[in-house]
Amino acid sequence: MRQIVLDTETTGIDPNDGHRIIEIGCVELVERQLTGRNYHVYINPEREVEAEAITVHGITNEFLEDKPKFAEVASDFFEFIRGAELVIHNAAFDVGFMDAEFARLKPVRKTADHCGIVDSLAIARKKHPGQKNNLDALCKRYGVDNSNRDLHGALLDAEILADVYLLLTGGQTALSLDAGAEEGSSGTSIRRLPAERPALNVIRASEDEQGAHEEFMAMLEKQAGETVWGKLQQSE
Repeated sequence: MRQIVLDTETTGIDPNDGHRIIEIGCVELVERQLTGRNYHVYINPEREVEAEAITVHGITNEFLEDKPKFAEVASDFFEFIRGAELVIHNAAFDVGFMDAEFARLKPVRKTADHCGIVDSLAIARKKHPGQKNNLDALCKRYGVDNSNRDLHGALLDAEILADVYLLLTGGQTALSLDAGAEEGSSGTSIRRLPAERPALNVIRASEDEQGAHEEFMAMLEKQAGETVWGKLQQSE
């Protein structure tokens, strides 16, 4: 399963008011493992960034002047996410902006037609009802280091969300017995697997071990009647 953890930064809060995407950050997961493949780009929105938005992400109009326009990066971005399941915190916001950007181009594309969409905010609200479930609150709850997150940034937020999502959905965690862990944290931490790690050795049962297993299963079949293992064997 290929998943893309995605975040965007924008000029404002509503694409229907003409606001645009100015940054996209993506982190790739394959079978719930971080692969090291990322996608990151800053975009010239062809309009002014609102002052309130700048206080959130710190991306200025001057910084974006020489950056590519969305039309120039759309093809590469689409190919990176196509066919993947997108993991987004408050997915309606980011997907709304993405669809608005794709709608300005030919051919017109709709994100949900080409990607699955998972809203990690909806998952968090279901799992932790009545609690704060923004990214900072989830980092504290699950012990994810977000000390570098003074401002919002699409790639940094996507990397943090990848860690939070894996913990939130119960995968790739290592138990921590640190008595000094911050109160309210889950006592868990992400164990990152390097993309260049060697393949694991596959150790198969010997003929003697296989024979002993078959004798044991035959004994179970005789004592208990038909077993699940026996049904599986018959279906192969």
